[in-house]
Amino acid sequence: MKRKWAFGSAFLAASLVISACSSDETSNEQKETTKEPSYSNWSSFGFDLGLTRHVSSDEITKDNVKDLGLVWNKKFKDLNPDIPAGNQNFPVVIDGVAYVSTSGNYVYAFDALTGDMIWEWVPPAEIKETTTRMNMPSSNRGVAVADGKVFMITSDVGLVSIDQKTGKTIKMIHLKDFYPTVTPENGYYETTAPTYYDGKVYVGSSGGDNGVRGFEMAFNADDLTPAWDEPFWTVPPKGESWLAEGLFGGGGAVWMPPSVDDELGLLYFSAGNPAPDFYGEKRPGENPHTNSVLAVNADTGKLVWSKQQTSHDLWDYDTADSPSVYTAKIDGKERRVVAVGTKGGEWFVYDAKDGTPIYENVAFAKKIDHPTPTPEGVKVYPGILGGQNYAPNTFDPKLNLDLIPGIEQGAIIKTAKNEEEGGTRTGLMGADAFGTSYAPPTDEPAIGTITALDLNTGKIKWQIDTPEMQRGGLTSTKTGLTFYGELSGKINALDTATGKILWTHQTTGESISAAPSVFEVDGKQYIMITSAGRNPQIHVFALGGDKTQGKAKEGDSGSVHK
Repeated sequence: MKRKWAFGSAFLAASLVISACSSDETSNEQKETTKEPSYSNWSSFGFDLGLTRHVSSDEITKDNVKDLGLVWNKKFKDLNPDIPAGNQNFPVVIDGVAYVSTSGNYVYAFDALTGDMIWEWVPPAEIKETTTRMNMPSSNRGVAVADGKVFMITSDVGLVSIDQKTGKTIKMIHLKDFYPTVTPENGYYETTAPTYYDGKVYVGSSGGDNGVRGFEMAFNADDLTPAWDEPFWTVPPKGESWLAEGLFGGGGAVWMPPSVDDELGLLYFSAGNPAPDFYGEKRPGENPHTNSVLAVNADTGKLVWSKQQTSHDLWDYDTADSPSVYTAKIDGKERRVVAVGTKGGEWFVYDAKDGTPIYENVAFAKKIDHPTPTPEGVKVYPGILGGQNYAPNTFDPKLNLDLIPGIEQGAIIKTAKNEEEGGTRTGLMGADAFGTSYAPPTDEPAIGTITALDLNTGKIKWQIDTPEMQRGGLTSTKTGLTFYGELSGKINALDTATGKILWTHQTTGESISAAPSVFEVDGKQYIMITSAGRNPQIHVFALGGDKTQGKAKEGDSGSVHK
C-alpha cells in the first residue's frame, strides 16, 4: 500500500485563515474566525439504509439543470497504470471526501471539490494473482465508510478495513478463515459492496452460476470477526433437501448490498438463480430462497420472511438488484414496503414487516416470453442480462414513484443434454455456464428502458426507451430530477414526473455502469459518477462547470454475469 497526499481546497482555505489569525492575534478587530463547512453527504452505497437513492438537495432544479458542467475528472490509469479496465463503482462521499474503489480492488480518497488525491490503497499482490489464476472478474462496486474506517470486499473473497484518514490497512481477512468452503477454488468470487449498520459489516456472495452456496454474512466492524452464529445460506448443502440428487447444484448468490429498516431491525437482501442455470432436472421443486427477497434479523441473521419471485428458474432470472425499503402511499395510505425488480422484467412490492404481497408480477419489460429451454435452443425474453440487472432503482417519495432501469434484449438459451454436460465448467466466467450456452438474437438491437411505477396503484405511470441498455442505475433529487448514465458515456437528467430528458452531457468516458452519487458542500450541489471501458474515469458536475462535450464512445454491455 502506498500513500499519496494532496491538500484540497477546504484544507488550504482553513490554513490561510489560521495564518491570518496568527499574524494579527494582538488585534481583536482584525482576527478572522474559521467557518466550518457544511456538508450533505452520500454516506453509503444507496445513499440511505433503505437504498432509495433519493436526496433532498435542491440547488439543481428543472430550470437550471441546463447549466450543469464538468468540475473535474480523473483517469484512474493516470493514477496507477496497473488498474484494470472497467468500473462499476458507486462512490461514497463524506464531509467533502470521496471514497472510490476500482476494478482490481484499488481504493482512493479524493478531495471531492478538486479531485486532488488524498490517499491510495493498493491491494496486495496475492489478490491479483488469485484473480488472474482463477479467471475471476475484478469488478468492485464500492466501499462502506464508518467508525473511522473504509471497508471493502475483495475479489478473492476477502474483507479489508482501511484507516479513513491515512489509507493504511487496519486488518484484512479472508472468509475462508472462518468458513473453509468459501474459496475461489470452489467457485466463489466477490463484486459487491459491503453495508455497514450498527457496528456490523454485511457481506454477500457472488459466484452463484458456478454452483456455490449463496450467503449473507455479518462481521463485527471493530475486528472483522463473525457477528452471527452462522451465515445465512440461501441454498442447502449438496446432497440435502432439493439438492439431494444433484452433483453440481447450488446458486442463490447475493449480488448486491442489503437494505435495512432501522425501526424493524430487519436486513433485506436479494438472492439469485439456482444452479445449474438452465438444467433443472436434478434440482426439483421451487428451489426456495433462490430468486427471492429475504428479510432476516440484522442482529442474528435469523430468517423473518422470504418471498420468491421466480420459482424453479431455468432462465437465469436472478432477483439481482438490492431490494429497497421505504414509506409509500398504497391506496392512499402510508405503508412501509420493500420493492424490487427482477431480471425477468417484473416488479414486486411487499410489506416490510411480514412480507405480505402488495403488488406482484407487475411487468415493466416490453416483452415477457420464456419457454422451457431445450438442447436445440429457445428464444427467451428478457434475455439473461435483464429486465433489471444489478442497476439500482430510485424512489421519489413526493411523487410516490419507483423508477426502474431496464434492459430489452432477448437470448437464445440452450440447455445441457444431461447432468454431466450441465456440470462441466469451461471457465468460471466463460460464456458457457455449467456447459450451457446462450446468445442474443442477432436480428434485434438491445435497448434500455426507464419505467416509473406508481406505488398508489401498482401501475406504470410512464416509460421511456433509451438507446442503450440501462446498466448503471438511477439517482433522484427533491427537485424532481433523476440522473443516470449510458454505455456511450453520456450522463443525463430527466424529469422524474414525466420522463422528459432535460440535460445531457457527453463525458470523455465510456460504458457508464454505475449510478451517480449526489452531495453538497456549503450548499453547492455536485453530481459524481464513474465510467468504465478501457480507460475508466470519475467525473464530477456542478452548476457553472465546463459544458465542453466529450466524444461519444461505443459502449459495451459490461459484465455478462451480474
